Amino acid sequence: MSAGDVAVVRRRESARARTVTVALAVAVVALLALSLSYGSFQVSLPDIVRSLLGRPAPPQVDYIVQTLRLPRALVGLLTGTAFGLAGAIFQQLLRNPLASPDVIGVTSGATTAAVLSIVVFSAGGGVLSLVALGGALAAAMIIYLFAWRGGSVGGYRFVLVGIGIGAALNGVTSFLLTRADVRTAQAALIWLAGSLNGRTWDHVGPLALAALLLVPAALLLGRPLTGLQLGDDVARGLGLDVERSRLALLLVGVGLAGTATAAAGPIAYIAFMSGPIAARLVGGGRPVLLPAGLVGAVLVLAADFIGSHLLGSTQFPVGVVTGIIGAPYLLWLLATANRSGRGG
Repeated sequence: MSAGDVAVVRRRESARARTVTVALAVAVVALLALSLSYGSFQVSLPDIVRSLLGRPAPPQVDYIVQTLRLPRALVGLLTGTAFGLAGAIFQQLLRNPLASPDVIGVTSGATTAAVLSIVVFSAGGGVLSLVALGGALAAAMIIYLFAWRGGSVGGYRFVLVGIGIGAALNGVTSFLLTRADVRTAQAALIWLAGSLNGRTWDHVGPLALAALLLVPAALLLGRPLTGLQLGDDVARGLGLDVERSRLALLLVGVGLAGTATAAAGPIAYIAFMSGPIAARLVGGGRPVLLPAGLVGAVLVLAADFIGSHLLGSTQFPVGVVTGIIGAPYLLWLLATANRSGRGG
């Protein structure tokens, strides 16, 4: 293939990536509008726009949009974006589709720390966010140390160690729930399901601050991902500081997963599904961090709408809906990997 052919292919891949990103952004805006307008009290799109812009609107519209629906929608948007970015970072950095925070124990660290703070200290709000972030960081540090061999961290070793650490942390979480008061355990179980119910501006603040810091950091630090995906030796040959770049990306991914888990609970499979879906949409084998974040937002907003309005009179937490979608996807991924000889 000549240099001209390569340039044409790259232009086509870039155009496709831009088109997919714009389409996903439009889908996110459409789902946000749907979340704000649809419910037991219907709100028209012009009234939503007037309320959001601070223009005169009926009092009940301002209350429904600003107090009830907008915080929930923003938490869904931000948690989906954070989970999607975190999943794509881990999967591409470790070159393994199973290496998402919810599979390898990082989310389990945030969950155990959060449940401990709920059960023992009745924590909530910003304190819960900090505790969950600390739990995710501690779990990731333990996994990283156990996976370190010969001056580097291997992807498969990281995944296997993470699965083991996650199983141990899940056991600790179950023990805490068995020792808790019934009401406290019930509140923790609702949080563990992954839910946007009852989310207020108190939940939006810490999550928005974390997103403001971590999302640009993820996109900026994600530039070396193309080289890191080629292997450590090739990346070093390209002039990359492999371990420093890997550690920085892991810290950002852990921060995103930890803050998202604190805000909405461990919403199942969003981090796991977003990266592969974005990669299939974009194609070309390039890093897909921004599309993955948008896919995560689409999945969370769509799952929350389905669970709240389309499954009968009972409202299902968003984590239940994503679990129903994600479990067959995991089985399909394992089946296709085995057929193509990548199942190990």
